[in-house]
Amino acid sequence: MQSVGRPTQPQAVSATPDTLTGARGLLQDEVLIFELGGWDKTGVDLAEPELDASDLGDLVRVEPIGLPGLSEPETLRHYVRLSQKNHAIDLALYPLGSCTMKHNPRLNEKMARLAGFADIHPLQPQSTVQGAIELMDELSHWLKTLTGMPAVALSPKAGAHGELCGLLAIRAAHVARGDARKRVLVPTSAHGTNPATAAFVGYLVEEIAQTDDGRVDLGDLEAKLGPDVAAIMVTNPNTCGLFERDVIEIARLTHSAGAYFYCDGANFNAIVGRVRPADLGVDAMHINLHKTFSTPHGGGGPGAGPVVLSEALAPYAPAPWIVHGEDGYSLDEAPAGAFGRMCAFHGQMGMFVRALAYMKSHGTDGLRQVAEDAVLNANYIKARLSPVMSAAFTGPCMHEALFTDAWLEGTGVTTLDFAKAMIDEGFHPMTMYFPLVVHGAMLIEPTETESRNELDRFCDAVLKLASAARSGDADRFKGAPFHAPLRRLDETRAARKPVLKCPPPG
Repeated sequence: MQSVGRPTQPQAVSATPDTLTGARGLLQDEVLIFELGGWDKTGVDLAEPELDASDLGDLVRVEPIGLPGLSEPETLRHYVRLSQKNHAIDLALYPLGSCTMKHNPRLNEKMARLAGFADIHPLQPQSTVQGAIELMDELSHWLKTLTGMPAVALSPKAGAHGELCGLLAIRAAHVARGDARKRVLVPTSAHGTNPATAAFVGYLVEEIAQTDDGRVDLGDLEAKLGPDVAAIMVTNPNTCGLFERDVIEIARLTHSAGAYFYCDGANFNAIVGRVRPADLGVDAMHINLHKTFSTPHGGGGPGAGPVVLSEALAPYAPAPWIVHGEDGYSLDEAPAGAFGRMCAFHGQMGMFVRALAYMKSHGTDGLRQVAEDAVLNANYIKARLSPVMSAAFTGPCMHEALFTDAWLEGTGVTTLDFAKAMIDEGFHPMTMYFPLVVHGAMLIEPTETESRNELDRFCDAVLKLASAARSGDADRFKGAPFHAPLRRLDETRAARKPVLKCPPPG
């Protein structure tokens, strides 16, 4: 959050003078849209309504709506100028760990914009959208094939929504056999949504300890399992970027206690085509289509988190279920056993199309290579940066490389300072301070779509910054970013006293 006043212009770090206009070369200075003026004009001619609004009673607006009036070129330029101030995956590597920000093939976009998919309505008669339902059925087939699971629920809208779906199915299974369990076990390194979802469903959450090498502590897990444990929630590969090598034993211990194994599938991108979660003993797992299968996300964009379910949980999958009969495809809106619905309709159609296009264009061997290249790229970054930066754990990583801030000790530079300086070098910072089990964490996920040239460009920049930090050039970091459209904000004040509205037109 930031003030509605004009942005503070960056200060030069050398003798280069500030510009007289606030613009920087081809990057135009731009104010908030509410500060552009034009309150008494509009770029659209609207005809006077034929009917009055007497039926609206006291809901009729009596004051101006309070939106700036802009012409078409003013509006277009405003948003183009804003877009030039943002980092984007189409601009450079986006190293956010745990987010899987990778290139989105334009083929996927073309398919999603086909009229038969983009222009349909969820309330259309099902006989008129047979192709769309068939696509959902085919996507379901491949999700089940890749995971080894017998059932999938497509409707969850994102990862956390998928977690909710999985835990509701688990609760329904326990209730169906008259077993009211109260606890869910979650590792200390889990995504924050895991314990939040469990608590939302009504469970008590208990942490499982982590070993020194960044994995689930089997002894602590076994000690905490009991007849009141409904499920465990384990991310694999985990949030430290490591594969849980004892995952089959984790599943055995869990099932022996009568509990279910929920796997957070946020990192499925690292094992897709290589490992089937069902073979590991998983009972439920969400899959982020917008991560593993390369559909745009971030900035509040649409997500999709289908949940695959084991044979034990399949009967409780939420409505609707896709049915293929003599008359074609249909959606069963009230199947027996389903715990209910996750949302009003059936999921994110655009994401389904993009994900299936990604699968079909890659094929079996291509999806296997996705995982292999994602792991290779992360290990390449870890190998290049480890001689200077302190790796959190020894040995190979999976899809992301995790570093601590120990290497910055004595430099006067913090993790946050380092991240801000990366912005000046043209790179989005890596994920910082997460996972919480690592002090001053710096989590880097390059994904499989980056070339070695781009990885080297990124690593060269990070290594040069690291050298500057170690040489005592703390001023470069404490004031960063210098070259971004905005200088560093007072983040504490922005969090505690955000300005969430613009002033009324004067």
